[in-house]
Amino acid sequence: MIKHFPFQQLGKADHGWLKANHHFSFAHYYNPSRMEFGVLRVINDDWVEPGQGFPAHPHNNMEIITFVRSGSVTHEDNKGNKGVTENGEVQVMSAGTGIVHSEYNLSQDPLTIYQIWIEPNQRNVKPRWDSKNFLIVVKTIV
Repeated sequence: MIKHFPFQQLGKADHGWLKANHHFSFAHYYNPSRMEFGVLRVINDDWVEPGQGFPAHPHNNMEIITFVRSGSVTHEDNKGNKGVTENGEVQVMSAGTGIVHSEYNLSQDPLTIYQIWIEPNQRNVKPRWDSKNFLIVVKTIV
């Protein structure tokens, strides 16, 4: 069954540099009826001001998928991964046995992302990070 949560009913957080909309309970937003959905733990719709972001912080045993709707996000972690994920691209991080990473909007434009956290089907895997562009080519038949 698909459950629709209107945008106006999402959990809100305004930190000035970060405006977050939470589909499920997350951080300071708590709603006991929205704790998770199966293996989904987080679906956030975030806006990040230029020059701002999340300093180094740890994760483990979580799959974190970030879809960049506009702008770009710069990732760096303690495993030596570093990269920029641009508008329309997807970034994936398997936190596995543990990873410490930062994410910043180093551009001059606001960053908007959807971030999804999924509980993995296998725990304690080797951490990894990657980014990919999924351009969709549409052919018009005349």
